[in-house]
Amino acid sequence: MQLDPNWLRPDWPGVTAFMTTRGINLGRKAGDAEEVKANRARVAEVLGARPVFLDQVHGADVVRLQADWHDDNAPKADAAVSTDPDLAVAILVADCLPVLFTAPGGVAGAHAGWRGLAAGVLENTVAALCKAANCEPHQVKAWLGACIGPEAFEVGPEVVQAFGRESLARDQPGFLYRPNPEPRWRADLPLLARERLTSVNVTQISGGSWCTLTDDSRFFSFRGEALGRPRGRMAACIALSR
Repeated sequence: MQLDPNWLRPDWPGVTAFMTTRGINLGRKAGDAEEVKANRARVAEVLGARPVFLDQVHGADVVRLQADWHDDNAPKADAAVSTDPDLAVAILVADCLPVLFTAPGGVAGAHAGWRGLAAGVLENTVAALCKAANCEPHQVKAWLGACIGPEAFEVGPEVVQAFGRESLARDQPGFLYRPNPEPRWRADLPLLARERLTSVNVTQISGGSWCTLTDDSRFFSFRGEALGRPRGRMAACIALSR
């Protein structure tokens, strides 16, 4: 089956990588179970590999995919590494930032909301991928998928402080100050992700220009559900080519 032309994708050789859009729901907790099962089978056909969906908990743990993991026994983790062309990494998202990685001999994906970013999920993923694929961080490429954008993601001082910023009434790197009337900031997840990735010598970074909340015709959005938008989850997936 061919890739849906509406899906997002990095321009990487040697892998099949993409992020789905609102056309199909892949979240078992956000829709009809049989429909989701059929949609996941469609994604597997496009990948040419079995996608492994984790039990995501907004943490920083990374696992290496195993052949006996399925939807009902996947571990609680927010990132995964694969060196097996038969096993694809699949990250569910609906406002948090998905990040896909490729390196010689391995691929990875991470679910990076603000909690995971602050806890080090991207740094941990790079380390796990380099260990599994026996490569160096400068050989790793990272692609940022769609997430809630910097003009839409309003957060409080606890989020600013989680990234080591001073919670003052001014702009911070990655945070634009917006009194509302209490102190609030607009968080830039892609910028914060780039900052974390470059800190561990990953410099080949692309993507990150789409907003799930404001582009309501194209993406599911967790925050958008409160505004009456359809409920669902997208997935960022990656598999090594055979």
